[in-house]
Amino acid sequence: MSVRVNQPSILVAMCCCLLIVLTPKPSHAQDPLLPELNLQELNYAPADRKVPLAGIESGTLYLEARLSEDALPLTKGMIWRIFGSKQESEGKLPLVAVAEGGGARIELEPGSYLVHAAFGRAGATARITIRNETRRESLVLNAGGLRLNAVLPDGSSMRETKLSFDIYEREPDQAEHTLILPDVPAGKTIRLNAGTYHVVSKYGAVNAVTRADLIVEAGKTTEASVEHRAAQVTLNLVLSSNGFPLADTAWSVLTRSGDVIKEDVGAVPTMILSAGEYTVIAKNKDRIYQRDIEVVAGRDLTIRVEAIDENEVKVQ
Repeated sequence: MSVRVNQPSILVAMCCCLLIVLTPKPSHAQDPLLPELNLQELNYAPADRKVPLAGIESGTLYLEARLSEDALPLTKGMIWRIFGSKQESEGKLPLVAVAEGGGARIELEPGSYLVHAAFGRAGATARITIRNETRRESLVLNAGGLRLNAVLPDGSSMRETKLSFDIYEREPDQAEHTLILPDVPAGKTIRLNAGTYHVVSKYGAVNAVTRADLIVEAGKTTEASVEHRAAQVTLNLVLSSNGFPLADTAWSVLTRSGDVIKEDVGAVPTMILSAGEYTVIAKNKDRIYQRDIEVVAGRDLTIRVEAIDENEVKVQ
């Protein structure tokens, strides 16, 4: 197992992963006692009136957000939501205003409000009271970015269309993590609150999986590159070494322990398999053939199973 780390503090743990390369980069983003506002769980009423009401004196609220205390204010990508602090008759918080972009300027009736700032998956909340005045509020998101990619053992790039990442939030003292972002494409920057995340990288749809625990730091973008020990395999059932693949062939791929990990039907099924030894079974009409194969990391191969007596499985 080999590990290359630019800043050791960023890599917390690694399992089933041979390579992690992390490069934090500064980015240009509450009172820690305030709880975060989970909009997926919050019961709120959509805004259905103008703010403020006509004829009522108002205050002006200017909002800005930073990734960290010493970062510059964000200029884009923000979503601001302003909630009334008192629940309505149905037990919902009234959503009184929404703004998007970087900073925001919002006219509000005097009163108490809950301000939620969202930057991707990162967010922060603040409770404010505004009178007939102009007030500025700066929220520190304590957030950063995470950009994920993967390589093969020789450092070569992979088929990005077949590469994806699931990001889990690590729950203290819990055996299972909470999935927050499934199927994240390679190279996309994800905005997250600072903290530790469990990342599962999937190459293809069979068994090429790599896992790692990563830290996101406030005001920085963490770039992580994981190594997949896998290769693409194409299967053919042929009558001779130079024959054409036979159509309507049913395929099964088994591990050496006999577990079926992939089934397919077709003349030339293609799949990505983790490095290792497998048994390939092909059924065409009423005849069954098999062949043992070895998948070497980073070496794509085409397996030609010849429909000959030597490869046929005799069914009693």
